[in-house]
Amino acid sequence: MTAPDLERFDALARAAYQRLPAAFRALCGNVVIHVAEEPEPEILREMGISDPLELSGLFEGVPFGEAEDAAPSHVHLYRRAILAEAAEEGIGLEELVTHVLVHEIGHHFGLSDEDMHAIEEAAE
Repeated sequence: MTAPDLERFDALARAAYQRLPAAFRALCGNVVIHVAEEPEPEILREMGISDPLELSGLFEGVPFGEAEDAAPSHVHLYRRAILAEAAEEGIGLEELVTHVLVHEIGHHFGLSDEDMHAIEEAAE
């Protein structure tokens, strides 16, 4: 199987989001999902990460529920890191994209790992 290009990866991310439980998506408000090959160098520097394959996703913005009139929050998914992790761990790409997406959003809801696992399991 060949790795999906960025356009196909974007479609995988959007499909993964749509499969999440409706109640969870409703809480997300106007979150914007971005996909990129890898994080920008300044993001890596700010986070003290030297290898871009060590960062598969990133949430940017105001944690959900803290400011009703805030600008949209952003979830970034990094294709190369996710592809590398899927290959290394033997995880299906759709499953891993869903996992990273839920965890990036879930941490900002203050959800536990158990809560996030339940959301992943409930994905349609």
